[in-house]
Amino acid sequence: MSAQGDCEFLVQRARELVPQDLWAAKAWLITARSLYPADFNIQYEMYTIERNAERTATAGRLLYDMFVNFPDQPVVWREISIITSALRNDSQDKQTQFLRSLFETLPGRIQCEMLLKVTEQCFNTLERSEMLLLLLRRFPETVVQHGVGLGEALLEAETIEEQESPVNCFRKLFVCDVLPLIINNHDVRLPANLLYKYLNKAAEFYINYVTRSTQIENQHQGAQETSDLMSPSKRSSQKYIIEGLTEKSSQIVDPWERLFKILNVVGMRCDWQMDKGRRSYGDILHRMKDLCRYMNNFDNEAHAKYKNQVVYSTMLVFFKNAFQYVNSIQPSLFQGPNAPSQVPLVLLEDVSNVYGDVEIDRSKHIHKKRKLAEGREKPMSSDDEDCSAKGRNRHIVINKAELANSIEVLESFKLARESWELLYSLEFLDKEFTRICLAWKTDTWLWLRIFLNDMIIYQGQYKKAIASLHHLAALQGSLPQPQISGQGTLEHQRALIQLATCHFALGDYKMTCEKVLDLMCYMVLPIQDGGKSQEEPSKVKPKFRKGSDLKLLPCTSKAIMPYCLHLMLACFKLRAFTDSRDDMALGHAIVLLQHEWPRGEALFLKAVSKICQQGNFQYENFFNYVTNIDMLEEFAYLRTQEGGKIHLELLPNQGMLIKHHTVTRGITKGVKEDREEGGPDMGRLTAGTQRLRLGRNSRANGVGSPQGSSRGAPGNR
Repeated sequence: MSAQGDCEFLVQRARELVPQDLWAAKAWLITARSLYPADFNIQYEMYTIERNAERTATAGRLLYDMFVNFPDQPVVWREISIITSALRNDSQDKQTQFLRSLFETLPGRIQCEMLLKVTEQCFNTLERSEMLLLLLRRFPETVVQHGVGLGEALLEAETIEEQESPVNCFRKLFVCDVLPLIINNHDVRLPANLLYKYLNKAAEFYINYVTRSTQIENQHQGAQETSDLMSPSKRSSQKYIIEGLTEKSSQIVDPWERLFKILNVVGMRCDWQMDKGRRSYGDILHRMKDLCRYMNNFDNEAHAKYKNQVVYSTMLVFFKNAFQYVNSIQPSLFQGPNAPSQVPLVLLEDVSNVYGDVEIDRSKHIHKKRKLAEGREKPMSSDDEDCSAKGRNRHIVINKAELANSIEVLESFKLARESWELLYSLEFLDKEFTRICLAWKTDTWLWLRIFLNDMIIYQGQYKKAIASLHHLAALQGSLPQPQISGQGTLEHQRALIQLATCHFALGDYKMTCEKVLDLMCYMVLPIQDGGKSQEEPSKVKPKFRKGSDLKLLPCTSKAIMPYCLHLMLACFKLRAFTDSRDDMALGHAIVLLQHEWPRGEALFLKAVSKICQQGNFQYENFFNYVTNIDMLEEFAYLRTQEGGKIHLELLPNQGMLIKHHTVTRGITKGVKEDREEGGPDMGRLTAGTQRLRLGRNSRANGVGSPQGSSRGAPGNR
C-alpha cells in the first residue's frame, strides 16, 4: 500500500471510530501524524474532531499548526474565514461564541497575521474594510500603517458607489469606527487640511443621521418594523438599519456627543485656542465671539487656523441647537408613526392684546351704564402701531403646559440664532460657511428651513420670511409623500398661518384675510368648554413693548382658529377706528368681537361710540352673524330716544329677506321660547327690533338712501 493510501486508511479508520470510541479515534490520528507529519488531511481531521467536540484550547493549537505548516491550503482559509466572520457577527449563539473563543486562544502575532491575510483575500470593499477595522481595534499598533489608508479607501468607495446620502455604510464605518482610531493615535501624523476634511465628513454624517426624517428613513428601511424606529425621547439611540450594515453596527449612541468629541480632538491637534474641561454650547459660542474680535490681529497662518475654529465650532453649535428647537416644536419630523403624538407648535406674532388695554369689571354689563359723552374711551392700544422688531430682542410667549421644557427650547432657539448671526457677521466666515452648506445641500433640509422661517420672523424680516415660506412649500412638493398621516396637511397649515401673520405685520391686511380664509378650509370647529373663553387674558405684564411679542402656539384647530379670529379682528379694527368711515370694517369687527365675549366688550363700546358720533350705521349682514344678546340689546337701545335715535341700516334688501326666509325655514324653531325665557331684557330687545324693522320698511319705500342716511343723520338724533 502507498503512503497516500496508508494516510487515507488511517483517517477513514479514525472517522469510523468517532461515534463509537472518540479516544480510540484520536489515538489512530496521533499515530498517523507521527508516521506522516507532513500530511494535511491527518491534521485537519484531528482539528475537526476537536472543533466538533468544542474543545477550545486543543482546537486552537491544531488550527495554529495548520496555519503555520499549511498556509496554502484552501480548506484552512475557509475555516479561518468562518472564524473571522464570527468575530464580526452580532449573534450570541453557542457556535459563534465558540469560534470567538477559539480565535482568542491563538497567539497575538498569529491573530494579527491571520486577519491581515484574510483581509488581503477579500475583494468586497465593505467586507475588506470590516476585516481591517477588526485588525485595527485588536492591534492598535497597526493603526499607523493601515488607519489612514482604510479611511481613504472608505471615502473613495463612497464616491465610486455614488451614495446619495452621507448616511451610508462606508461613511458610517469611517466616521464612527476608523476616524476615532486615527485621530486619537498620536503616532499618526496628519496635516491640518486632512483633519479639516475628516471633521467636515464627520459633521455632515452625524447631522444627517440625527435629523434624518421619517419619510427618508422608511424608504431605506423597507419592511423594517415601525416599532424599531427611534424613541422620541432619545433621538440619540435610533433603531433604523443602514443599508449594508447589521442592526448593531447601524446603532449610534449619543451622536452629538461623539461629534463634539471629534471637534475637540481635531482642535487640539490643530492647535486651536481650546478651553480645558467640558464647556456648554453657550460657553463655546461666547468663546468664538471673543475670538472673532481679534481675528484681524493674526498673521495669515494663524488667521486661517482660527477661522476654521470659529466656523466649525459655531456651525456645530448652530445645527445642534436648531435641531433641538425644531425637534421640540415639531417632533413628528423625526419620529416614527408609532411614536407618542405630541402637538406641534408654530411661531406667530402675538395679537392677544387685540381687545385693547381697558380694564373691565366682569360683574357688570358696561353697555347698560354707557354714557354718551364723547372722549371717555381710552386711546387704542399699541398693537395698532407699527412695531418693527428689527434689531432688538423679542419676547416669545409659551404655555408651559404645552411645552414642558420651554426654557431649554427658547435657549436653543437663542443660541442657534446667535450662532447664525455670528457666521454671517464677517465676510470670511460667511464665505466658508456658505461653501459648506452648498456642499451639504442644506437647502433641501426641511427641518432647517422650518427653523430659518421662525428665525426670520423673529428678526422681523417679514418680506424675507414670506419668500422663505414659499421656498418651504416648493421644498415640500419635491419630497416623497410623508408616511405620517396628516404630516403634509400640518406643514401646509403651518405655512398658511405664518404667511398670514407675516402679511399682517407688513400691513397687507387683504392678504392676511385671504390666508386666514384659506386656512379655515382645514379647521375643525373646537368644542367650547361651558361657554368660557378659550384664552383668558394674561395677568403677567409682558417684559417688552406690546406688539413686539411672539407666541409659540399649538398647531391645532382649537388654538389656531381663535388666533385667526384675533388676526382678522386686528385687521378690521385698524380700518374701523380710523378717522375715515368704513361701516363694513366696523361691522365685521363687531361680528368678530362676539368671540370670547366679554373680553371684547370695551372695544365694542368704542364701536358703539363711533356709531353715535356718525349718527348712523349701515351693515346689512348684522342679523346674519350677530347673535350676542348684549350686542343686540345695545343696538336696540341706540334706536330709542334715550339711546340717541341713531339711524341703523341692519337688514338686507327685500329679495335677500325672501331668500333668507326660504332657506332658513325651521332654523329659527324655538326662538320664541328662548325670547320668552330671556325676561325683561329680551322684551326691550324685541321692542327695539320692531322699531328697527319699521325704520327699515320706511327706507324700502324710498324715504332715504345709504348716502342720504349720512346726510340726514343729524335730523335723526
